[in-house]
Formats: sequence, structure tokens, C-alpha cells
Amino acid sequence: MATTGKGRILVVDDDRLVLATLTHGLMQAGYEVIDADNGDDAILLARERRPDLALLDIRMEGKSGFDVAAYLREYCQIPFMFLSAFSDDATVAQVKALGAVAYLVKPLDIRQIVPAVEAAFAHIDARRAPAAPTQPGELRTASPGAESLEPAVAMAVGVLMHRYSLGRGAALERLQRLAASEQRSLADQAERLLQAVELLSSSGH
Repeated sequence: MATTGKGRILVVDDDRLVLATLTHGLMQAGYEVIDADNGDDAILLARERRPDLALLDIRMEGKSGFDVAAYLREYCQIPFMFLSAFSDDATVAQVKALGAVAYLVKPLDIRQIVPAVEAAFAHIDARRAPAAPTQPGELRTASPGAESLEPAVAMAVGVLMHRYSLGRGAALERLQRLAASEQRSLADQAERLLQAVELLSSSGH
């Protein structure tokens, strides 16, 4: 079945106000949205409607966002991103292990979420497109910002957006400047930032 607009997104959150806000904002941005307020309904909708991307809250009654993500990955091959109020080390580790295309820390307004969703779609499209042949050690060029959607980098950008109230582009630029100043790769700098966040959040508990 052909999707309308920019793509079809499954949005899952047990907070009905958050769900309504996300659904409205994403529809205004041109996406077709399917919503669910629990994990069981989310899995049923994913099987029936085959969304292009799922945006999942993590902590819900019944099946968690992690449970839904594991099902989507194993049985539906549907990419997913997380939106959560939690950024502790265990949560970040689980997000990375599941292979989310992005991880956003609440509270975020829709003006920050839409660019992250658009970037996730760009990353998904880039992964589906046949890779151009490259020589060993050669960096394959991609659409602007596509390299930022490696999971660790996407998570680091989300953390910077949240911490400094930045748009996605500005947060990515900040991460790139940090990487350049310390002569590290973007992925390495992202990992270091996430490790620092994990230390801060664990010491704060």
C-alpha cells in the first residue's frame, strides 16, 4: 500500500496528551500517523499497517517500548527511534543494543522532533539505497547530515538538543566542532559524550 505524504509513522506513548501532541505535529509536517497508547496495540498496528518508522516511548504499562522495538526489529524489519524522559546508563545501553536510529530525551517540543524524524527517514533511505563502491579507507559521501544518524551520533545530537535547547543542525555542528577540536571522529566524540552523560546520570541517582 502506498503511503501518503512523506511517510507513515507509528507513534506510541501511554501519555495521551503527549501522543496527541506528537500526532498533530507530525501530521502538520506532512506525515501519515498511526498512534497507539500501549505496546500490544502498537505491535498489532505495525503488523497491519506496516509503517516506515516507529517513534516509541520507552516506559509504558504492559509491553515497554523496548519490547515493541525488539518485535519490530525481529519480525517486521521496521526501523524505530525512542523518545524518553530517561537517559540513565542502562537505558542508553539498551537503546544502543536494540539499534535505534535515534534517541531523543524528553521534554522536547515538536519543532525539535520533526527534524529528527526527517533525519531518520534520510538515514533509512540511505541504508536502503545501494551503496556506491568505495576504495578501502575511502569515505562514502552521503546526503547532508546522514552520517549523524549512526545510533551513537544520533543519541549524542539528541542529548545536545535537550541540554542546550538547540535545533538538530546546531546540535550536530556543536558535536562536529567538539570532534574537530579534539581530533576525533564524529562517532568517537559521540561515544565520549554519551559516556559522560551516563556517568553524570548514574552519579545523580
